[in-house]
Amino acid sequence: MMKFILSILLITNTNSFAQQADYIILKKNNKRINTWFAGDNITFTASSGVHIDARINGIKNDTLYLQEFVVRRLPTVYGAYISDTAGSYHYKYHYNQIKTIDKSVRRGFNLQASGYGLMGGAVLITLGSGLVYLFDRQKFSAPLLIAAVGLGTAGYFMSKDRSHGMTIGRKYKLEYMDMSDKKR
Repeated sequence: MMKFILSILLITNTNSFAQQADYIILKKNNKRINTWFAGDNITFTASSGVHIDARINGIKNDTLYLQEFVVRRLPTVYGAYISDTAGSYHYKYHYNQIKTIDKSVRRGFNLQASGYGLMGGAVLITLGSGLVYLFDRQKFSAPLLIAAVGLGTAGYFMSKDRSHGMTIGRKYKLEYMDMSDKKR
């Protein structure tokens, strides 16, 4: 009897239907860079100047329904800190109100962090060269001091943050994808 029921279940067609949700696409020169669905986190600056870092609760009719959580660090009796969610705010933004979208954190080589490393090393070598100059001028090396200052300068320019997010406009475009089953 069990084999008969199993064979009937395998033969019958079991279709399931699901409602697809709307989503937002970020394109650079008509190539997709990122996609946001309901449940994803998004960080952007609105056209009014407000900076939002929130979770997308839903995307419907060109509108993003967002929830931003307020997280506070609270001290414990043991001297440590815990993170506690103090509350949350709900927002609605039309996708055309997004002015800039923050770039996501890249993995791999970080030019900005390498610049900070070069500046730190240059400061140490410069201080060491200054001490050698004060105490033993015979061992002082001017080319080493000049190289340290040069590397520190290069590190400064490498560490400058040139990215203030991706500004929506000519280069970057947001597109709203309506997945509703309405007949138009």
